[in-house]
Amino acid sequence: MSTVDYALDDGIAIIWLNRPERLNAVVAELVDDLLEALDAVAKSDARAVVLAGRGRAFCAGHDLKEPTPEGDSRSRLDRLQDVTRRLRGLRQPVIAAVHGYAIGAGAEFAMGCDLILAAEDAVFAFPEVSLGLSVTGAASRLLPLLVGPLKAKELLLLGERVSGAKAHELGLVNAALPADDLMDTALDWAGRIAAHPAAAATMAKRALDSGIDSSLDAALELEVSHALITEHSAEVAASAEAFRSRI
Repeated sequence: MSTVDYALDDGIAIIWLNRPERLNAVVAELVDDLLEALDAVAKSDARAVVLAGRGRAFCAGHDLKEPTPEGDSRSRLDRLQDVTRRLRGLRQPVIAAVHGYAIGAGAEFAMGCDLILAAEDAVFAFPEVSLGLSVTGAASRLLPLLVGPLKAKELLLLGERVSGAKAHELGLVNAALPADDLMDTALDWAGRIAAHPAAAATMAKRALDSGIDSSLDAALELEVSHALITEHSAEVAASAEAFRSRI
């Protein structure tokens, strides 16, 4: 795995997104590597997981500097959504440790986790509408559950950035911390979870997710349908070209 690092120590698995030169922006290789790491966790004796990002960001969303891949768009979108499915399908609770940017797909990766810790100065945003795109990582289902439907529409329709501290006020994250304390706290929480009987932690996760995930597949399918409509639009082509011209 060249774009994701994976380690297991004393019952805690740590997965690092590792494209720091691109702020861990999403490309197909990163999705493949992340799914491989999640599969390794599923087969391991880990009792808790921390998902974090190397460098200056958690994940800055899709890498708009890269051209839209050719081939079957549905297959690629399903593969991306598999990240949310695998995160939620793991028997181990997963903690997202978010610093720097968590934009678009990056914010969706975080929401796929069971708990979210954020640096106070982290930056969350859902810019898809402003780019002519559709959300694809179950944000249409998970975001309203976390912040309420009105605030979810505000975040999606306006696309404004919110800090980690504001995200905590909204209920988007469990806690906002000084950046220097983020990983220590994430590992502390993971250690506390790992100290509990593993079967009980799994059952608690399953029970809490059972009602949420009953509608998750329908949300993911609708997101793919919308993404297939928007992906090759003139608006998306223009916004992508405008982004590339700024780099």
